[in-house]
Amino acid sequence: MSYSTEELHELDKQYYLPTFRRYPLAFKKGSGSRLWDMEGNEYIDALAGIAVNNVGNCHPKVADAISKQAHELIHISNFFLSEPQVKLAKKLAELSGMQRVFFGNSGAEAAEGAIKIARKYASKNGRGSKIIAMKNAFHGRTLATVAATGKEAMMNGFAPIPEGFMHAPFNDLEAVKSMVTDEVGAIMLEPIQGEGGINPADKKFMKDLRAFCDEHNLVLVFDEVQCGIARTGKMFAHEHFGVKPDVMTLAKGLGAGVPIGAVLASEKAGQAIDWGDHGTTYGGNPLVCAAALANLEVIEEENLLAQATEKGQWIKDKIASVKSDYPEIKEVRGFGLMIGIELTVESKPIVTTMMLKHRVIANATAGTVVRLVPPLNIPQEDLETVIEVLLKSIKEHR
Repeated sequence: MSYSTEELHELDKQYYLPTFRRYPLAFKKGSGSRLWDMEGNEYIDALAGIAVNNVGNCHPKVADAISKQAHELIHISNFFLSEPQVKLAKKLAELSGMQRVFFGNSGAEAAEGAIKIARKYASKNGRGSKIIAMKNAFHGRTLATVAATGKEAMMNGFAPIPEGFMHAPFNDLEAVKSMVTDEVGAIMLEPIQGEGGINPADKKFMKDLRAFCDEHNLVLVFDEVQCGIARTGKMFAHEHFGVKPDVMTLAKGLGAGVPIGAVLASEKAGQAIDWGDHGTTYGGNPLVCAAALANLEVIEEENLLAQATEKGQWIKDKIASVKSDYPEIKEVRGFGLMIGIELTVESKPIVTTMMLKHRVIANATAGTVVRLVPPLNIPQEDLETVIEVLLKSIKEHR
């Protein structure tokens, strides 16, 4: 039995916790930069599962790797080794220049792991466990990552919220310095804030922050859950700034849609963790690691770093060329195919009503920002349609 979109939404309202404001759609199939709903209508995907499907929907190489691994070995627990897990850990260490890797199931789990590594390192080195995070950030939906995010609306009704997090204005080094005492052990930030509206860090801020952390033996944590894995035209977004973290989190773009998160650490920071300090049942099982390995191979084979860079620049140039005709467009931000188009009007109706009517899937965030995070291998003609539809939708909203 197959359900219609309307029937699925009715069942969703009946059975699922009301945690999401759903688009009025339900999808049945995806391929590359295209999605098909339950009735067979075709859409261009400029959201990619929120920066997850970096190699497109159901890439054949990834699908084949999942199928092959599913017929061989799916799960064994971390009491035992599997070849895909070891290969993936080695690959990520080589790509990042970091020495230690731990696999979980999500970005929030990766952030939790990073917090534990940072605090354990601080406790072993005579510092307190407080962590300075940035305002306008997003680190996840667990209690600890909600506390790290620091947004009041996300904490309402969930007290007591874990303590030990402070929040500084993004890109303000002097504000960070003023908050540091012996009770502070780490600083945590996204090199490019995703949910906050695609806000990149300032290069000087990043370099000076790295030097400050080195001077005071503070652990510098980069949350690359959204901006990592080729999304910005570099394998890791911090490469744009010429700095390296002590600890880094990955998730969304790592698994091509399968649930995997990773914490990477330098040898110095990673040595703080002892046997039994952290663990997971599902994390890093053979199935998800096989998918992630295939995903990374596609990124390299299809030269998606260059594609992300070139296509992202095309979007910026295109918007700049028509901006005088669209006073609603305030600013375009981002790197590669992690683009935020800030408007002078609310972005949600433009995305969820106008663009959806023209069968383009995008996302509204931070009130007035249209977030474009399509597959990195989206064909140029599809990308041109996305921008045409965005501009048409802005006009229709007037």
